[in-house]
Amino acid sequence: MEKEHSYQTRLKWTGNRGRGTLDYRAYDRDYVITSPNKPEILGSSDLSFLGDKSKYNPEDMLVASLSACHMLCYLHVCAVAGVVITDYVDNATGTMTEAENGGGKFRSVTLYPTVTVLDETMVNTAAKLHHEAHKLCFIASSVNFPVTHQPTIKTVSDQ
Repeated sequence: MEKEHSYQTRLKWTGNRGRGTLDYRAYDRDYVITSPNKPEILGSSDLSFLGDKSKYNPEDMLVASLSACHMLCYLHVCAVAGVVITDYVDNATGTMTEAENGGGKFRSVTLYPTVTVLDETMVNTAAKLHHEAHKLCFIASSVNFPVTHQPTIKTVSDQ
């Protein structure tokens, strides 16, 4: 039996400089994302599209969503399998191509998680569990481009 979950966000454009979208350079690409009982996320477009480079853009957030979903699934499968994770850092990257018409699409996202396990006996299982986590990731299952991972597994004694 499938369970259904619902999510709600509010996006408000904050980039009107007083002239609206009179022309392409007349407005800022800034916006605020809110959701009940959560902190605001300040967003903009990518700098290439006249955005504010100090704010998250939709492309950043897509890559971050894939990274976070994989991590959460991975921590779950590790806990179930008895693999003790003590640290997890991912330096994910995404590649997007822009079309001549101004549109575009992501070609791929690669996750580079560096995972620290409690001891050497957990290293092999920890490496294999990335495949299981990938199969469970809601976000990776929802996109139409490849999401791959190249994990590095360390032990607490390596640090």
